[in-house]
Amino acid sequence: MSQSPQIPPLPEALNAQRAELRTAQAGRIAYYHAPAGEGRPLVLVHSINAAPSSYEVKPIFEHYAGRRPVYSIELPGFGHSERADRPYSAELYANAIRVLLEDVVQAPADLLALSLSTEFAARAALGSPASVASLVLISPTGFSRRPLPPMGLGRGLHGVLGAPLWSQGLYDLVASKRSIRYYLGKSFRGQPPQAFLDYAYATSHQPGARYAPLIFLSTQLFTRNAVDKLYARLTKLPVLAIADRDPYVTFEELDDLVSRQPNWQHETLAPHLGLPQWERPEALFEALDRFWAGG
Repeated sequence: MSQSPQIPPLPEALNAQRAELRTAQAGRIAYYHAPAGEGRPLVLVHSINAAPSSYEVKPIFEHYAGRRPVYSIELPGFGHSERADRPYSAELYANAIRVLLEDVVQAPADLLALSLSTEFAARAALGSPASVASLVLISPTGFSRRPLPPMGLGRGLHGVLGAPLWSQGLYDLVASKRSIRYYLGKSFRGQPPQAFLDYAYATSHQPGARYAPLIFLSTQLFTRNAVDKLYARLTKLPVLAIADRDPYVTFEELDDLVSRQPNWQHETLAPHLGLPQWERPEALFEALDRFWAGG
């Protein structure tokens, strides 16, 4: 009888200490931390797709490590966190961020999130306002005028995508080297760094890697009417949205919200395609420092 190939252990996404915390809802959650430095803690949240991890925020983590305390969470179902077959949801991800803020960071933090995780970060800020000093949203979802399918349809879609007979085969197609290169390549004006591609492939081929992405693909993790339900409720917290062009996200409703809420800012750092920390790092760091300084 042939044996399935052994899966190599997942390398570290960041050159930093990795620790874990336990939660009742999401099990074991991993996070990286660089505790040295002064000032407010910075908490980073990677995006959600077929192969996300803290590697996505590597340039930001490395830039601020040693200057201020920095944390990067590995969301449930991804990276070094537990990847059990469980009902992943927006609230589960928001709770994971809240637990890190309240139980580990234990001080008001500057919270920075990418893409769909901006919705989870907004939920976390609303649920634990004393834990968040400011919020940075890079290519945030929820501002498009394109309607999402009803949640019931999303659950039905997941029932199809997650069917045991073919869910692994379907996920293997989505997480193939060719697919990862294609989809990650759409977020870069040039070629993605090979190390980024290699890590995305490695993290997407760990045991249990398919469970959370298949729920993501069913659209169940998105908040319907996120502007009213989440973002417009952030009326006092300083918020910076960095949004230009992104192959997966549009921002038609962003400037209208910014015009109505003086605590919100919209910064453009073009040219980039949703990952300014990789394509325009110095411009991003200048914008972040300016925002956090209050100017």
